[in-house]
Amino acid sequence: MTMETIAPAAATAPGAIRFTDRAAARVAALAAREGNPLLKLRVLVQGGGCSGFQYKFSFDAAVREGDVAIERDGAALLVDAISYPYLCGAEIDCEEGLKGTQFVVRNPNAEVTCGCGSSFSA
Repeated sequence: MTMETIAPAAATAPGAIRFTDRAAARVAALAAREGNPLLKLRVLVQGGGCSGFQYKFSFDAAVREGDVAIERDGAALLVDAISYPYLCGAEIDCEEGLKGTQFVVRNPNAEVTCGCGSSFSA
């Protein structure tokens, strides 16, 4: 199985996917609450939504062939090989708001986003 792990220093390079401290802390807290320290946040881009593509978040203990793992403070973010090009330069963060606590993507590759912010076109 091949997997690329991006070290914290490389994760700040231009074009890298940025996994924020807040997002890493939230992943670690949720993994601890589930009693499974192997859980990682998986983000992927798939077709759909009103603008063409949408982000999907899930938790996964398994690392798959071709995954890129970005580690920060003991937590990990997984991105599959197909989604990675769409997310290069993006920031994965965690925000608290009226809708509760949620993971968000700030993606400079998104040319158009929908009103609800859950889909985009590149």
